[in-house]
Amino acid sequence: MTAPRVAPSLHGVLRIIGWVGLGLIAVAVSLSDFLATAPADATAVGPLLAAPTEVFRFGTDILGRDMFSETLHGLADTIRSALPGALTTLFAGALFGFVAARMPRPFALGLRGFMGIMAAIPALLLAILMIGLTARGWAGIAAGLSAAPIAFVRAFERAQRQERAPHSAYARATGISAGTLMRRDLVYEFTDTFLSSAARALAAVTIVLSTVSFLGFGAVPPHRDLGLMIAAAKPYLLHAWWTAAFPAAALVVVILFARLAAGLDEGERA
Repeated sequence: MTAPRVAPSLHGVLRIIGWVGLGLIAVAVSLSDFLATAPADATAVGPLLAAPTEVFRFGTDILGRDMFSETLHGLADTIRSALPGALTTLFAGALFGFVAARMPRPFALGLRGFMGIMAAIPALLLAILMIGLTARGWAGIAAGLSAAPIAFVRAFERAQRQERAPHSAYARATGISAGTLMRRDLVYEFTDTFLSSAARALAAVTIVLSTVSFLGFGAVPPHRDLGLMIAAAKPYLLHAWWTAAFPAAALVVVILFARLAAGLDEGERA
């Protein structure tokens, strides 16, 4: 007799959907110049504020720009700015938090307390503060650093649970050094959680980065990411809904797929 097949859990299916969606977004970003029918920020491509048609699938904006092309270019700018920020969150948050939990106890608890305080501050405010102290060109890194405290706290607490686990106590009793234990646990940690942490960081950084651009602290024209596109469409929202709806939909899709890929539990923060 053959063993019965075990149906994949809904949790696993949703994660697969998330990663497939992120893969399709990566393809769209890499081919954005080819898929777009007009160059970035090309004006007078069509009539002003034309509704979606077969020719202009997403309509046009107040300058006659093709919204389909502009949404693709804005998506590409958003992802390219978010990727360095997501890497910053991974290293300054998840990796640093895991290593900090294995440092001498007073120093580790001090770091945990400081990062806990930083995590209690809204990430958006931290990002705006850091951009104000540096420059708008650093918005992606600022967004990554603003999301790092929560990632630090999560990794720190997970590392402490591993350290208190029975297998860790047994390993220490057999004479395995603390450094060897940390390297072993670090390999297991990133083997098990790296992809989830990366997707979670991408979602968090994209939210912060798009919000700071919407508020005028992010992308610098003529470069336009999705947040800046939505902000520019505010005066025309009631009578030209497509100028904001399609960039907003693209932003929602990116964040949704990233959250699904991360496998977030109900109620978990970004």
